[in-house]
Amino acid sequence: MKIYNTLTRKKEELIPIESGKVRIYACGPTVYNFIHIGNARPLVVFDTLRRYLEYKGYEVKFVQNFTDVDDKLINRANTEGTTVPEIAEKYIAEYKVDAKGLNVREATVHPRATENIENIIELIKTLVDKGYAYVSQGDVYFHTRSFNEYGKLSHQPLDDLEAGARIDVSEIKEDPMDFALWKSAKPGEPAWESPWGKGRPGWHIECSAMARRYLGDTIDIHCGGQDLIFPHHENEIAQSECATGKPFARYWMHNGYINVDNRKMSKSLGNFFTVREVAKKFGYEPIRYLMLSSHYRSQINFSEDIMEQAKAALARLHNCRDNLDFAISNAKSGKIDTELKSKFESRRVQFCEAMDDDLNTADAISALFELAKDINIAISASPDKETLEYAASIFDELSGVLGFEMKKNVTIDAEIEALIQKRQEARKARNFKTADAIRDELKARGIILEDTPQGVKWSYANK
Repeated sequence: MKIYNTLTRKKEELIPIESGKVRIYACGPTVYNFIHIGNARPLVVFDTLRRYLEYKGYEVKFVQNFTDVDDKLINRANTEGTTVPEIAEKYIAEYKVDAKGLNVREATVHPRATENIENIIELIKTLVDKGYAYVSQGDVYFHTRSFNEYGKLSHQPLDDLEAGARIDVSEIKEDPMDFALWKSAKPGEPAWESPWGKGRPGWHIECSAMARRYLGDTIDIHCGGQDLIFPHHENEIAQSECATGKPFARYWMHNGYINVDNRKMSKSLGNFFTVREVAKKFGYEPIRYLMLSSHYRSQINFSEDIMEQAKAALARLHNCRDNLDFAISNAKSGKIDTELKSKFESRRVQFCEAMDDDLNTADAISALFELAKDINIAISASPDKETLEYAASIFDELSGVLGFEMKKNVTIDAEIEALIQKRQEARKARNFKTADAIRDELKARGIILEDTPQGVKWSYANK
């Protein structure tokens, strides 16, 4: 598999540090609010990366943090008249609701910044002892110019980064580009004891400490949104590599931005939407589909029309899977059609070639639709049950890698089943008045019937 490495600006063959195992660190949310659709993209994209690597046989350790102490949490707690831990617990719980809805699997480890204070302090002490950080009035700052390779991820020299950055002017910093590793305590804020006095960690150091604790000095893949390249990921590299003397991450993957109605998403523009709001109107699965329908490094546009298109596309896939189940239940056993089997297998090859090319989920989805087309054509020819079951196994396999749940174990109760059977008997007896009355009754109860050459097919009206 080749992935585009932001560090080298080229596609590279993925060669893990340890054969057969991949260690991934993904920057998680700051838990002070519901996640928005911009947050959903890295969640879905890198969950799919993990699924595909596991599909290929790798053992994946996937670490995604929660930033549970930060200015945003402090401000939210003050606004709501509660505590930072209570805000964190509330929105971690809400995150889990949305992540489950998006079919994003739980990380191997979900570390929290507040659970890693000891590791953070130890890492800062190492940087101070080595001369890469300094103490100033109870704060600790990383001396950015002490790291000669600063800017290697964003591919800009330090002076250019300084010119384009928003820099907090402070009299206690030696250089405007230096960033905080430890912030001295302020009244009413969470604080921990440290060699430099009570305080709390800076944002960047949290991820370095957690990645090192759970994945080691050098990890395989570090991923996140494009907006994190500078300064967050640039700072992670600087402090981690100065502390350990080793490369921090071998591959860096970053997803592109999301626009809303072709404009940058912003609260000030009034085009800011949470995942919960969008899911309430369109469902969670169309959001996941949208995030995978374009290449992860490209920008994508969110609009109501695009969400409706995502719903319609998913409906075609679900209908294919439903038709396949129905055909299997009515097919006769026999010998598998080797020509059809070969055609179905070619779609798996097409799918994997797309995913191996820098996680090209857009082309992988195209392969899934081609498979659906092949299956629909095959169903019309009434092949043997074994052929259809083989088609179903590949369809479920590939859709599962993308995180789409196509096979639904939907059942009807005995009373409804009896009414369907009674209607069939009425039709055989040419008692169409009774058959139509039963159809209308079932429709009123949310059951739609479709008469096919293979028999009657039912579905829920609101599906």
